[in-house]
Amino acid sequence: MSISFPTRLVWRGDERYEQTRRETLWHAGLPNRFPAVIVQAIDVNDVVAAIHLARDRGLQLSVRSGGHSWAGTFLRDNVVLLDISRLRDFSIDREAMTGSAQPGLKGSELDKILMAQGLWFPTGHCTNVCLGGYLLQGGFGWNGREYGPACMSVIGVELVTAEGEVCYADEKQNADLFWAARGAGPGFFAVVTRFHIKVYPRSLVTMNNTYVYPAEVFEELYRWAHEIGRATPAEIHMMLLRDDSASTAGPITILSATAFAGGEEEARATLSLFEACPARKRAVVAEVNRPTTTVELTALGTDRHFDATKRYVADNIWTHATFDDLLPGLQQIVGSFPPAPTFMEWMNWGYDHEPPRQANMAYSLEDDFHFSLYTAWDNPADDAKFVGWTTERLRQLEPLSTGTQLADENLINRPVRFVSDENLRRLDALRTRYDPQGIFVSWLGRP
Repeated sequence: MSISFPTRLVWRGDERYEQTRRETLWHAGLPNRFPAVIVQAIDVNDVVAAIHLARDRGLQLSVRSGGHSWAGTFLRDNVVLLDISRLRDFSIDREAMTGSAQPGLKGSELDKILMAQGLWFPTGHCTNVCLGGYLLQGGFGWNGREYGPACMSVIGVELVTAEGEVCYADEKQNADLFWAARGAGPGFFAVVTRFHIKVYPRSLVTMNNTYVYPAEVFEELYRWAHEIGRATPAEIHMMLLRDDSASTAGPITILSATAFAGGEEEARATLSLFEACPARKRAVVAEVNRPTTTVELTALGTDRHFDATKRYVADNIWTHATFDDLLPGLQQIVGSFPPAPTFMEWMNWGYDHEPPRQANMAYSLEDDFHFSLYTAWDNPADDAKFVGWTTERLRQLEPLSTGTQLADENLINRPVRFVSDENLRRLDALRTRYDPQGIFVSWLGRP
């Protein structure tokens, strides 16, 4: 079978190749991994043809939907790299409270579309994250403690299999593929071309408290947040950030708490908890009870961390360890912190209430707290130094960790569990069944 897309195929050796490869990753730390060809799909037919191309040439296939992978997981040597970022169609059925979106649509774009209709979906924290990778790996977004990971709100997927077959999967048909599509991340053995989702009524009020604390309050602030974390209401989204780029006066820690409520009075009452923080009087900045939107929070609160001219590595752990057990490792991190815009994030995720019912899906690993490092630098000669620093800091915390999440993984350097052991065995069995020739690449590392 001869496949030819002269305007959408870029082979290695073409004059456009390196620029096209460069444009697949959002930051400057482009890995030295070189696909044989990059296919820029514009429709499902291109996806089918790309799979046949890989099969005909005896190549594996990797998939890129938005390129916000820290590790450039989709960049592999001598593969067909299928870029589906141009698949961006969407539709909303307000009466049915459902929608559909292709993987190249950005979560921030979907959020704006839904906001105009008073609707909601738990989109991600970063403006440029597309839905494809976000939903496949789980989806840790706004108000996630109330709605669960975003993949729980996926009710069906349209996909193309390793045989090049176009099909639909949900809980009733092709259920194994649907199970795997919610949590397998870059290890999924098919190409999702459309997600079908549930949407929800939007909270009438979104309100935020932000406090900036000097570095010396670090231990007191983290200890307090750790102690109250599980007890905070489900509709509070709480994060702590070590973010030196936000200050010219030295290292700082930012406490951000966002309430999703039915009215302003309810939101203010919910956020009053943070005014009771023992370190409150030491905050150098406090913005309290500020009405906002997730569109604004995403643009102002998270995007400024991401400088596309820098090289990055990310790594993360889930944990329910006590703060006293975590403290020595955290002290090592803050005591040797690289320059801005490197940042450290702590996210409250656990529940002191009935959590959202977990669906039957590959996604299976979470815990009370999520802790992550995002290290940035300029010089390629420093790659080993900063990748090593990040990897070793998180490796030292492994005895206190229950695993990692795939959105910010560092599996190529620290291969640890990202789904339950049982679900990993099932994913392996399903890969053998649905992709016996190994057309699709798997994770960059695994336990």
